[in-house]
Amino acid sequence: MTKKLRVALLAPFEEPVPPKKYGGTELIVYNLAEELTKLGHEVTLLASGDSKSSAKLKACAPKAIRVLPEAISWPIRQGLNYAGLSKALMLINKNHFDILHNHFGWQMLLFKDLISCPMVTTLHGTLEEPTENYMHNRFRNEAFISISNTQRKHGPKLNYVATVYNGIQVERFKFNDKPKDYFAFLGRIHPHKGPEHAIRIAKKAGIKLIMAAKIDPVDAEYYEKNVKPLIDGKQIQFIGEIDHAGKVELLKNAKALLSPIQWDEPFGLTNIESLACGTPVITIGRGSLSEIIIDGEQGYLCKSLTEIAKAIPKVDKISRLKCRQYVEKTFSAKQMAERYVDAYKKVLGL
Repeated sequence: MTKKLRVALLAPFEEPVPPKKYGGTELIVYNLAEELTKLGHEVTLLASGDSKSSAKLKACAPKAIRVLPEAISWPIRQGLNYAGLSKALMLINKNHFDILHNHFGWQMLLFKDLISCPMVTTLHGTLEEPTENYMHNRFRNEAFISISNTQRKHGPKLNYVATVYNGIQVERFKFNDKPKDYFAFLGRIHPHKGPEHAIRIAKKAGIKLIMAAKIDPVDAEYYEKNVKPLIDGKQIQFIGEIDHAGKVELLKNAKALLSPIQWDEPFGLTNIESLACGTPVITIGRGSLSEIIIDGEQGYLCKSLTEIAKAIPKVDKISRLKCRQYVEKTFSAKQMAERYVDAYKKVLGL
């Protein structure tokens, strides 16, 4: 019989768990909390107070920090996050957890010597960014979990105990074998995600593109200058940030997801969400994408933007049913939870 573990999951406080709209890390924490609970483990979720979960919720911030008007000030936003971490430390040390699973980032590693139980940290972002790289390497001997093998490329000296792919509740994504006549772009507006390239590719290929994306304040100028002038509201439509139902509707009816990334993607949750709806992915074969997508089977891994445009007419050759089955077999939330339990046991020496 599997030993029941007392697990504390520390989520970011920027969004609720699960997020109402965009929020990849918060969604993964939610999926993990639900599945660990189903597996019989005692799970405590340390998150914002407006979170909802089958796990025991302990509020570290009254509500998601991103929605607070005062959070428009970056120093205040940072202060609110550290106030939340202070509350989390108190809660961790008041309870007797077997393990703390840190999804917050390097900031929690600063307090490792004040934590009363073993800790493992999942890396959700890129270590290519200088601050992330430096701060994580300061704590390189702590236990880390990567979300793809290629994510390790920019932090090869960290103490990795496992790679655990992100998992989704596949049943929440509706399969559709008869898409409409448009392509989709989904994620956030940022140069790394290549939204302006998706528009130019769509115009070159003569296809309709519907874009759904979050715009962070830091990226507002980039959107106004580089993306918005290319949107005509007809061939290229921008529908803003969408909730889960809107995401499923967008993805299941698209012929393919266009993802002309310009960085080494650590994972790319939208790709498996798209495949779960049966919708292939046309992307650049950088970062984790070569692990997530088999070229010619779930979409196309291209070497350039020109190749993406050339791949568009071939998208009908991809079996939408096989895309769905692939996600069911490889990227379910249950599989993710089981792999995390194996990682916890490794850290605990069980």
